[in-house]
Amino acid sequence: MLRPMLTITRTLHDQIVAHARADHPDEACGVVAGPVGTGRPERFIPMLNAARSPTFYEFDSGDLLKLYREMDDRDEEPVVIYHSHTATEAYPSRTDISYANEPAAHYVLVSTAECGNDEGPVSFRSFRIVDGVVTEEDVKVVETAV
Repeated sequence: MLRPMLTITRTLHDQIVAHARADHPDEACGVVAGPVGTGRPERFIPMLNAARSPTFYEFDSGDLLKLYREMDDRDEEPVVIYHSHTATEAYPSRTDISYANEPAAHYVLVSTAECGNDEGPVSFRSFRIVDGVVTEEDVKVVETAV
């Protein structure tokens, strides 16, 4: 069986990493929306971590409602849901798994544990989370959208 894969542009990859670094030591979070049914991440939407925590992230419920209405109006869906881990590896925590309610989305985690706010190595990993089951997938970074 082929391993699932996230294909993402270099620009979107770099925007997610930059957001993770900028919000360190708090976890960063956001969404990359794309046209419904395409699985293509296109529109970068950084969100505010309402928890403002180094160990937990939470989308503001009002911001999230506004985002879903906007995506609906634009015939978009969340293709990537991302957040950062600031002191641990880029792997979904029990809390992350329990909050994963978009079975079609790629859940991207970026660990800034090694670099903090600075340039330096980050871990960028993607997962599918369906009914509490976590499956890591390959990430292919491309220069332009396919």
